[in-house]
Amino acid sequence: MPKYLLRRTLISIPVLAGISAVLFTILALAPGDPFEELATNPNVPAEVRMNLRAKFGLDDPLPVRYARWVVAMARGDWGFSFVSRVDVDTLILQRLPATLAVLGSALLLAILIAIPIGTYSALRPYSIFDQAATTLAFIGFSLPTFFTGLLFILLFSIHLDWLPFIYRADISATGWRWYWEHVRQAIMPVAVLGLFQAASMTRFMRAAVLDVVRLDYVNTARAKGLSEGTTLVKHVVRNALIPVVTLVALQIPNIFGGAIVTEQIFRVPGIGSLLIASILANDILYGWLDPRISYR
Repeated sequence: MPKYLLRRTLISIPVLAGISAVLFTILALAPGDPFEELATNPNVPAEVRMNLRAKFGLDDPLPVRYARWVVAMARGDWGFSFVSRVDVDTLILQRLPATLAVLGSALLLAILIAIPIGTYSALRPYSIFDQAATTLAFIGFSLPTFFTGLLFILLFSIHLDWLPFIYRADISATGWRWYWEHVRQAIMPVAVLGLFQAASMTRFMRAAVLDVVRLDYVNTARAKGLSEGTTLVKHVVRNALIPVVTLVALQIPNIFGGAIVTEQIFRVPGIGSLLIASILANDILYGWLDPRISYR
């Protein structure tokens, strides 16, 4: 096992290096940089602008900037946010707990829904339950998270007035009331992400159980006198989970992508909303898209 982990880690290093180089190049070639606003500010002298650009190496060749960035990342120096006026690592660490709490809860909810429903659907193929679960699964991963989130807000927040649709980090309650308020405001974003992921996981779980349940070793376990429950848990579900675990690992980027939209809808103060705020802060692109914006 240690050799396997070491081999996989060594393989991942060039992959991560290639991905980081591509992303760094794309971001470097994108319009705008941190000091574009200073270029349009008449109160900032030209010498100051030039000194700042030289200090941060914004005019250096791209390979030099990338090498400097890799060294800084390895040292834990993630830079400084000129918009928020704090270090980037501090800013990320402030937002990371909310994102991890929502994503972790959503992934757990998806697994708790997908495994029993997918397994029972496979054991009762083409039954009414299987057809209903299949239909709901298709509907679940066909609807985007922003649409489901708006439906949840209209139903549970506006119509029924059961749950808050604004995620607040500064809850003034104390004790158990504090925990309860956090649970209430996390129900809808967790449910939106969890149901979306559970829909596709249910289909994969059903297909995996259908493949495993027909194998010879399952029939051998039954022939040895094992109960149906023991056979199902130890021999069917356990082996069917192998491709599902792979699916969960492959879906982690999609979960983060869905979290960006969900955090914007419910105003969750996480990494997704931070990413959107960072994109919106670069208003140079808006000046190119919107002719009403002038930088004269």
